Amino acid sequence: MLLNDLASSVDLHPVRYQFATVRSDSYDDNWLVIDGTVMTAEGGWSFTDPCLLVDEAHQVSAWLRAVAAGEVAVTEPDAEGELSPDTWFIEPVVAFSLADRSDGGTAVIRVHLSLEAAPPWQQGNDGADIYQYVVEVRMDTAALLHAAGQWDLSLASFPPR
Repeated sequence: MLLNDLASSVDLHPVRYQFATVRSDSYDDNWLVIDGTVMTAEGGWSFTDPCLLVDEAHQVSAWLRAVAAGEVAVTEPDAEGELSPDTWFIEPVVAFSLADRSDGGTAVIRVHLSLEAAPPWQQGNDGADIYQYVVEVRMDTAALLHAAGQWDLSLASFPPR
């Protein structure tokens, strides 16, 4: 799934289950290793981390479709300037929020990247800034729906176990 505009990009792909063999544990059996490549004006980096459960991964495309349909509200920073994602998961590695929406159907998506997914210059802060490093990407409705479809296609190989 590629979320991109002229300034930034976040490319995410599930690559495998964390554990190849079924362990009869609903969590361990369903952890997906996600491969990410990020490009911003500050620099580029990549990460690979078991950060989403199969069910959580499906929430990503549902959220993108809800943004495209205008069903997600813009999330503003709180009184202290801290950001909170709209969609977050058990592992606080990747999360999403809506930064802005224009009348023409364009949305600015925030991809929150923490811990293992944070840029190299942000790592090692022991989680003090969970969800605070974001990559903003401006996308129109068609691009959001395309990204959601691509994400669903990439998840087809990873049914719940």
